[in-house]
Amino acid sequence: MSEEYLSFKEMCAKFDVTPRTLRYYEYIELLSPKREGRSRFYGPREVARMTLIMRGRRYHFQLEELRQWLLIYDREGTQVQYQTFTDMADRKLVELHEQKTQLEESIAELEELRAFTAKAAAGEA
Repeated sequence: MSEEYLSFKEMCAKFDVTPRTLRYYEYIELLSPKREGRSRFYGPREVARMTLIMRGRRYHFQLEELRQWLLIYDREGTQVQYQTFTDMADRKLVELHEQKTQLEESIAELEELRAFTAKAAAGEA
């Protein structure tokens, strides 16, 4: 194999994932490494796909969403993939803003309850 290919172990190290994760991504057809016997080798295409997968996971996209999105590139090209990502990102941003609001409300409630409890524990309530 040429230098531009990463071994299974190198791919795990590069993306800080477990072997189980990498095998699972292959199983659900997110990745398609080249094979030589039982060995797997990951070329530039697979490294780029893994970079996008990891980025998508960081923003809490579901693996199936990512798989469908990656298929769009293969079937319809870059422009359609960009538009699809824009739509996906818009939906995710709404979801994340809602979660942020809920977290801010929970934090405020917990701070209030904590302050009340701290006063009660000090005999000030």
